[in-house]
Amino acid sequence: MAADLFETVGDARPSRETIAEGAALLRGFARPFEAELIPALRTIVKQAPFRHLITPGGHRMSVAMTNCGSLGWVSDPSGYRYDPIDPDTAKPWPPLPDVLRKLAASAAADGGFHGFAPEACLINRYVPGAKLSLHQDKDELDYGAPIVSVSLGLPAIFLFGGLKRSDTPRRYRLEHGDVAVWGGSSRLFYHGVAPLADGEHGVLGRQRINLTFRKVR
Repeated sequence: MAADLFETVGDARPSRETIAEGAALLRGFARPFEAELIPALRTIVKQAPFRHLITPGGHRMSVAMTNCGSLGWVSDPSGYRYDPIDPDTAKPWPPLPDVLRKLAASAAADGGFHGFAPEACLINRYVPGAKLSLHQDKDELDYGAPIVSVSLGLPAIFLFGGLKRSDTPRRYRLEHGDVAVWGGSSRLFYHGVAPLADGEHGVLGRQRINLTFRKVR
């Protein structure tokens, strides 16, 4: 990662957009945290490099990912799960940096969920064409805590549906610095990301980085 990977661009003021009961988009919310994110994310990726996980069905995920925190989300032919050990390095995942913890807690509070203390941060890297199929975040034991998702880099189309996979998802364009928060009655809504369009972001280049914070237990 370049030293200016998460350099602040512009002066966009955060705004809040409710998309469902218990769900909101916080436009530009992550931008004030960008300067501190640079060294933190560089350190994480150096210790736990991006990799393409294999689903239980044997498919290679198009999104590359890694984790930080006391637990990390992993997938392999045996299933989806959280594990304190990175299977690629056989070491604990890098700790959750204070700046990421503060960003997640602040965004959750702005979305109406106070006292959020994530144990896991999934770090996903999308390149043009990469996508994330509709799914529920249900590998956690604590559904009372929200999901906090931070978008950086190229814009993406966020798909946000309902409690059934057959519910038609609404489409929201997420820009660099936007944060999505959902919990309460929306906690188990199906969601995903449409195939990433090609482009060149002024800070991140031809990629999108997504940080997803979760309380597991």
